[in-house]
Amino acid sequence: MQSNLDRAQTSNAVPGQNRWAVARPGLFRFSVRRFLAALVLLLFATPFLEEMKHGHLIEVSLVTLVLCMGVLAVGGRQRTLILAIVLAVPAVAGNWAHHFFPATWLVCVAYAARLSFLAFIVANLLAFILRAPRVNTEVLCAGISIYLLLGVIWAIAYMLLGSLNPNSFAFSVPPAANSGIAGFNALYFSYITLTTVGYGDITPVSKIARMLAITESMCGTLFVGVLIARLVSLYSTAGSVETSVNHVPSLPTAPGAGHSQPTQEESTHKGPPP
Repeated sequence: MQSNLDRAQTSNAVPGQNRWAVARPGLFRFSVRRFLAALVLLLFATPFLEEMKHGHLIEVSLVTLVLCMGVLAVGGRQRTLILAIVLAVPAVAGNWAHHFFPATWLVCVAYAARLSFLAFIVANLLAFILRAPRVNTEVLCAGISIYLLLGVIWAIAYMLLGSLNPNSFAFSVPPAANSGIAGFNALYFSYITLTTVGYGDITPVSKIARMLAITESMCGTLFVGVLIARLVSLYSTAGSVETSVNHVPSLPTAPGAGHSQPTQEESTHKGPPP
């Protein structure tokens, strides 16, 4: 009976333990956290770097850091790592080529390469969240990273559109009108559109710019709803799995085994039946 009980506990504990084991999405431990830290550093440093003499060089270096950390954040599997490197190389090369040779066609190539690589990062982090069996810090960091990357992706799309058509956006603030939709202005407009704030100081004028703004606001709202629903589902599933692991079902008994048989001593005291 003891061996049957041990087998019952083992059969219930092993699936639960495998369910709770979470594979890391990145190449190293805490890769997603480091990617998120590099991304936050870039976002907060951008407005200050634009006022510095060599700020653009530092900004290019921070962008390179974010791209490299993105490779580590999703390169847990060999195939994904190779594809991430293939997409990251032209993005990093175009980033530095844009710094030294600011030609219009080279700017477009650099923006397109960064868009492809960041979209690849978002797809892999989203797949990691959808496959995760429970909520942990890596899942939370992946969700925050995706939301921030959505703003960066649309900011790059706005800058690409602004380089092709400078009249795609209208500015009501004179300093912003002189600098155009680039750098921090693109990030600023992207995030106020993503969060559906809309101060009105930067207005999309062309049809393509308006369509980009519409899709960004919809993606931001839908992603927050889907992410919250997924996290709640993971939390509820983890609680039910923990309950099933701690619960050991009773062993089935044979028919009639529930009635105890009298011992020889009890039969002697009771005597023969009347």
